[in-house]
Amino acid sequence: MANLSFVTGATDGPLIEDTIGRYFDEVCARHADREALVSRHQNIRLTYGELRAKADALACSFMRLGFAKGDRLAIWSQNNVEWALTQFATAKAGLILVNINPAYRRAELDYAINKVGCRGIVLASSFKTSDYLAMLGDLAPELAQCAAGALKAARFPSLKWVFRLGATRTPGMANFDDLLIAPSEAELAALQARGLELSAHEPINIQFTSGTTGAPKGATLSHRNILNNGRFVGDAIRLVPGDRLCIPVPLYHCFGMVMGNLGCLTHGATMIYPAEAFEPRAVLETVAQERCTALYGVPTMFIGVLDHPDFATFDVSSLRTGIMAGSPCPIEVMKRVINELHMPQVTIAYGMTETSPVSFQSGVDDPLERRVSTVGRIQPYGEVKIVDVDGNTVQRGVSGELCARGYLVMRGYWDDAEQTAKAIDSDGWMHSGDLAVIDEEGYCNIVGRIKDLVIRGGENIYPREIEEFLYRHPKIRDVQVIGVPDHKYGEELCAWIIVRDGVTLSDQEVRDFCQGQIAHYKIPRYVRFVDAFPMTVTGKVQKFIMREQMKKELGLAENQTA
Repeated sequence: MANLSFVTGATDGPLIEDTIGRYFDEVCARHADREALVSRHQNIRLTYGELRAKADALACSFMRLGFAKGDRLAIWSQNNVEWALTQFATAKAGLILVNINPAYRRAELDYAINKVGCRGIVLASSFKTSDYLAMLGDLAPELAQCAAGALKAARFPSLKWVFRLGATRTPGMANFDDLLIAPSEAELAALQARGLELSAHEPINIQFTSGTTGAPKGATLSHRNILNNGRFVGDAIRLVPGDRLCIPVPLYHCFGMVMGNLGCLTHGATMIYPAEAFEPRAVLETVAQERCTALYGVPTMFIGVLDHPDFATFDVSSLRTGIMAGSPCPIEVMKRVINELHMPQVTIAYGMTETSPVSFQSGVDDPLERRVSTVGRIQPYGEVKIVDVDGNTVQRGVSGELCARGYLVMRGYWDDAEQTAKAIDSDGWMHSGDLAVIDEEGYCNIVGRIKDLVIRGGENIYPREIEEFLYRHPKIRDVQVIGVPDHKYGEELCAWIIVRDGVTLSDQEVRDFCQGQIAHYKIPRYVRFVDAFPMTVTGKVQKFIMREQMKKELGLAENQTA
């Protein structure tokens, strides 16, 4: 086995075998007076004691309104205190939190709510160019005529409750702030009793991840999955009680809610949100004013912070550690993060939603070269092997598909046994679809992708999903979507389209068709109209030829800047 690409994580100390709710209560009691959460853009500060009181109030309200253990509650919002409260309250009440990407539009929202049968949704009124209230109102016009909690929407048979953020009242919706009323002693006792009924192995979170089938799949994660992963990620960057973590990454994603919120919870550290979404200046102001000791981000975020014109005017010397993940990090960027952002302990992490998410992470003492050329070594209690096309474990230094097993593997895709069976084999191995190499020292390098995946600024995009959507256009006969290099985002989408006979179509018409229906980052930047696709003799589309042709046509070069 010594020369095979099979690695196992350390098993020093036991896994956390408790639910998030019970663990949360214990941490809040131990660190009651320590600052737990700061939302700078909302001017809100909460100690761990105050955070627990608000989470308890919210959880009791959900139970009072009839939410039962296992009910699904969606959240569609930017980063804010309400997001964190909903995360902890649902965990305490045994509800399954369903993360909705803030960039989702009507078609995606429609699919997500119905796929998992959400009974309720917490949503912001709007964010950036998205009018959430209008989109939900378009899909469920019955809201305008119903009482809060009594929704009977033809399009959403399971959805009963809509909780909106903000002070304004909207017909058919309850206001989130009204749920934060102080609970009675009897309600608190009922909440504690509910908590005792829950198991760490039960599902607590659903996150949508696109697939080659075109439709997003609901990766279903347990208390045990994400609580332990948050803990190990925090261990790797050496978080300690009193550390202050700046979290500019989105909470709807594992990076924010697991590596960020749960990473802080498991270490008695402070969660700090600089803004609703990533803004370089807000990050700099927050780090300087809040004396943050740790910072998270994808490489493009760190580049944005470092290249801000006023960077030199901010004192960021309090920083020490953090995580860069989502895509490869250029060595020059890593050098600047270490030297200019004062983060000598910054680490690289790799994973996927289906593995809670992190399976590999570099160490704070790893040489610089290791931190930019690899994704580090296996996390505790994980197992990883690299296999060939026949499923045989390859030798060290040989590339193959990365497969992971252990506590970190999801429970499966919600209500999709077929896709779950394709992803997790009978021995419990999660097949990532990523091509990787493990060297003699156990460091892993991601060298390619088996799945047809495009990574744009840290967002995973599966072209098949975009293709399926574009097939709906009446003028499109066939379409293929590829990723092409981009200096800013790493990759951008390009659609090759064959139009139906006798019609004309412009690239602007294609983008207009997408606008408001799919997330902005999924809208192809480049559109090309062709008569045919390059094909193999067996009829398989050769996307690599398309990619090379577009690189030449657009004058694009491969890069690793994002």
